[in-house]
Amino acid sequence: MNATVEWGDQPLRWQDVVSVARGKATLTLSESARERIAQGRKIVDLIVSSGHVAYGVNTGLGALCNISLAEEQLGQLSRNTLLSHACGVGELLDEAQTRAIMCAAIANYSHGKSGISLSTVDQLLAFLNQQITPMVPSQGSVGYLSHMAHIGLALMGVGDVVWRGEKVPAFKALADAGLKPINPGAKEGLSLVNGTPCMTGMACLALDDAQHLLGWADVTGAMSFEALRGQLVAFDEEILALKASPGIQYSGARLRNLLADSPLLAESVGVRTQDALSLRSMPQVHGACRDQFDHARIQVETELNACTDNPLVLGTPENWRVVSQANPHGESVAMACDLLAIAMAEIGSMAERRLDRLVNPLVSGLPAFLVAKPGVNSGMMIAQYVAASLCGENKQLAQPAVLDNFVTSGLQEDHLSLGTGSALKLQRLLANLYHIIGIEYLLAAQALDFHGKEKLAPATRNSLTLLREAVASWEDDRWLAPEISKAVATLKHHQPTFW
Repeated sequence: MNATVEWGDQPLRWQDVVSVARGKATLTLSESARERIAQGRKIVDLIVSSGHVAYGVNTGLGALCNISLAEEQLGQLSRNTLLSHACGVGELLDEAQTRAIMCAAIANYSHGKSGISLSTVDQLLAFLNQQITPMVPSQGSVGYLSHMAHIGLALMGVGDVVWRGEKVPAFKALADAGLKPINPGAKEGLSLVNGTPCMTGMACLALDDAQHLLGWADVTGAMSFEALRGQLVAFDEEILALKASPGIQYSGARLRNLLADSPLLAESVGVRTQDALSLRSMPQVHGACRDQFDHARIQVETELNACTDNPLVLGTPENWRVVSQANPHGESVAMACDLLAIAMAEIGSMAERRLDRLVNPLVSGLPAFLVAKPGVNSGMMIAQYVAASLCGENKQLAQPAVLDNFVTSGLQEDHLSLGTGSALKLQRLLANLYHIIGIEYLLAAQALDFHGKEKLAPATRNSLTLLREAVASWEDDRWLAPEISKAVATLKHHQPTFW
């Protein structure tokens, strides 16, 4: 039975989004959140009935903000907003990405400042909880708008969705699930496309992958360190304490635990005065990346708990105001994703340098390319090429998106965050990183086999044993691509804790 997550009374965490988007937990709203949403909608109704001119409620959008509309046109404005803004292109988002976006949108609406109706929010909740996933093109957003527009259309029964594992028309899925298409009223079209749910929701998924990979990078790094007979004194607790970084202390402690009681390292003391930086600086580099992860987490969770609509309705039905402002600007999430991309690209760069040392007999002390019969066998030679290629691509993906800028909507929107693009490229970078770390796992395990399990630390021996359940040790060349896939699957399906 799926877990249930309730939002509305406590601060939201990125893990809450992941549990619904990936874990398929059931999402509900607290009664107080439902009351806030209903009150916000009542304020919109009062704005309409009073004739008060408010951007997006009874005016055109963007550069058309000075065109006032009659009350009977406002529902059509909402419908047209969704139709005209749903113009994304490119490959479709996967189900978890789309579900994460819907989660972040509901988080925004739960404040009751958007003016959206409770029935529309309930439709979003029904889509999540009944596993109806709109098919959303991944490209076309300079900050927000297009992704949520495609989702909004599906709520109306327009477009296609994934339902029970198949692509079906949205209107059919609605009927099969016992739901009716929404008929958006005043401001609802704008509320459905506004804010930062696309970048924030996908950033939550990226945090999930990044945290997992940071843990595994310590594990595969420790395996490489042991296989290369590293000098453990570099991870000395007293030395690392001289750098007051929480990430460095954490990574250093993990590496010491992973390598504790290693007979191989004990007999290797003094074989060299110091190791290459890709080995001895793991606490400093992995730790710095952990510090950047913590910063990104704070920024993403701040946005997840924010009101990100424009305009926002404030106060009570007795004393209200409506304010046009720039809370939908996603600069903080865009910067966080760009920064995390740089950090995670560095994790991959360090791993590639370590695995390169593993295949090089001049520095490894092991058979060339980690195969007992080199020459007739190429062993792990080209696996290192693959990791290098992925690192090169990650350097491109780590270029900041937030620094780009364009002018849209007839000069009305002349500074853009490009945060959705930043979140998307971060996810592509992390997918590459899974393969880089998977290749290090494969190569480090092969290197440790040459030393023998009896010489290994208990933790690295456990990590080696786990991989050997999926991938046999290498003797003669065999098809390598499936073995890399198996290593990556092992990473994804297991937590990186072995002591």
